[in-house]
Amino acid sequence: MTTLPRKDLFDLPEGMTYLDGNSLGPLPKALPARLDAMVRDEWGAHLIKGWNACAWMDQPARVGNRVGALIGAPDGTVTMGDTLSVKVYQALSAAVQMRPDRKVILSDNGNFPSDLYMAQGLIQQLGQGHELRLVDPEDVAGAITDEVAAVMITQVDYRSGRMHDMNAVTAAAHEAGAVMIWDLAHSAGAVPVDVAACGCEFAVGCTYKYLNGGPGAPAFIYVDPAIVGDIKPALSGWLGHDAPFAFDLDYRPGMGIERMRVGTPPVMQLTALEAALDAWDGVSMADLRAASMRLTDVFIEQVEARCPELTLASPRDAHQRGSQVSFAHEEGYAVMQALIARDVIGDFRAPNLIRFGFTPLYIDEGDVIAAVDVLADVLNNRLWDAPEYKTRSRVT
Repeated sequence: MTTLPRKDLFDLPEGMTYLDGNSLGPLPKALPARLDAMVRDEWGAHLIKGWNACAWMDQPARVGNRVGALIGAPDGTVTMGDTLSVKVYQALSAAVQMRPDRKVILSDNGNFPSDLYMAQGLIQQLGQGHELRLVDPEDVAGAITDEVAAVMITQVDYRSGRMHDMNAVTAAAHEAGAVMIWDLAHSAGAVPVDVAACGCEFAVGCTYKYLNGGPGAPAFIYVDPAIVGDIKPALSGWLGHDAPFAFDLDYRPGMGIERMRVGTPPVMQLTALEAALDAWDGVSMADLRAASMRLTDVFIEQVEARCPELTLASPRDAHQRGSQVSFAHEEGYAVMQALIARDVIGDFRAPNLIRFGFTPLYIDEGDVIAAVDVLADVLNNRLWDAPEYKTRSRVT
């Protein structure tokens, strides 16, 4: 197995401590050359012949298998493409169809809002009396009743890093006869995941965070192979058809996970992601998780010792949180802007959280201590209390 970190594989700006890989991963050094080769030697040289000559049409399955290996999914059960919101919609609409006599979609109030928006939109479109029911994260398992058609949960809370027990929640859903959907946006590449072992019907996620696929990198969807042949895709796209180049006028779903494809594969983005995934070759998720827990523990210990005005907003027990840590401060936005101005990069989440991601592929304990040095200076000397740090940008 490969030792961590692997900083030599990433293009990290000199002097920067990058603790925002949970939002957007950095550029892998090998990616520009691979993407340039694709543009020049594949698209440029082959033009439309590239779909066959360069196996572009096979990318969603090929890259899906590589992502699947990081989440415990067997080959042939994950496909790539579209955005995470689209994949949430696909999974949720299929799940609701599987339980036509039930009208409740259960989620928690810590879920990422986009997932909830997609559920609200689906309910409105169906017009069949469905309800999106939200409970506190701690209450999810106990709220799964025989009214629930689908349970839709993000494993790691985007704000606090609190982590659900996938096996326990999935078991509770199945005991009540509900369909289980996991959003792995903050899990894939951050914590060990085994979708096959937990038995969930669906899992979705993005690849621009811990997997370093770049801005707008394509999302993924996993479907349990035992049920995929019965799924009736609500987004019945051309490339989800059983024979797209037969140009039938009526939709006939493709075999297996192929039916969850929608539109034309984003070849350049998939090529970038494929290059980024090389950084995972030889990496043990167990070793990565152990390193992540050490880094977050050190960060919390140092911050609480040196920055007493901050309040921990993440679980203290490393086993109960993902690979991120959040602290609360009434001027959290300004604090984060002051940090960013000093090349310590995290982000802000409303209403008052400063959030930091810990990615052992390229972060070590020295980075953690360096970040706390700057944070302590910003707080203890009130460097955040300047007008330029209080003007909100569009992206926080």
